[in-house]
Amino acid sequence: MFGRILNYLKALFGMKLDELEDPEVLLAQAQDEMKAAQAKNRERAVQAITQKNNLQAEVDKTTNAMANLDAKAEMALKNGDRDLALQLVREKQALGTNLSSLQASLASAIEMTEQIKTAIRKEEERIRQKTTEAMALKTQWKQAQIETSINKALDGMSSASGTDAAFERAHAKIQSAQSESAARSELAKGRIENRIADLDDKLADSAATDELAQMEQKLGLAPAQSTTTSISSTQSTVAAAQASAAEQELAQIQQRIGGGANPTA
Repeated sequence: MFGRILNYLKALFGMKLDELEDPEVLLAQAQDEMKAAQAKNRERAVQAITQKNNLQAEVDKTTNAMANLDAKAEMALKNGDRDLALQLVREKQALGTNLSSLQASLASAIEMTEQIKTAIRKEEERIRQKTTEAMALKTQWKQAQIETSINKALDGMSSASGTDAAFERAHAKIQSAQSESAARSELAKGRIENRIADLDDKLADSAATDELAQMEQKLGLAPAQSTTTSISSTQSTVAAAQASAAEQELAQIQQRIGGGANPTA
């Protein structure tokens, strides 16, 4: 019992492995993995571009603030407030230091973003190429399956050719039976009792014809002279038939006597 269960589990897992190794399943899994990786890479690219845009916004903001401080310092000097102008210049210089750091980060982010965009384009081209290749492989797999099915069908058809011998044997038996039936019919035609029965039929037909002729004459439906002619004709036919049958039977008796006699006598 345990052995049968184990064999069943092996067969089940074997079937599952065969299904997993199916080319269409493998290609579908590969395409799903490529699409999932592409989605992740696109998300990373979006995040990188977002950071680059944030850095660009900070650079623009700092640049505007420095320009504003510079204008205010110039206005303070025009108003004779040198200390305020000095304070505004110091703030501008601090922003300038921060701006240099922001601009360096922005340049690095722009370079990385361009690299990511290039990688995304290459990945898209690769996915399109692999998709086309997968379609070609699926077509080849379907074609191979069709050819295998056709070959199996042809193999099955070739095994059915053994039935031709049975048809030939049946045809030979039917032909032999037909030949035997024809032989028996031919033999039956030559038998004396059959010939005599044929004569009896003819005699009965002639007697019926004569009686019908007499009835017609009695009723005035036929000329009177035909009766005698019909009767004599019928009697002549019957006599001729009886003489012929007698001669044939006499010939057969003579043949038997002659065949049984000693040829040397």
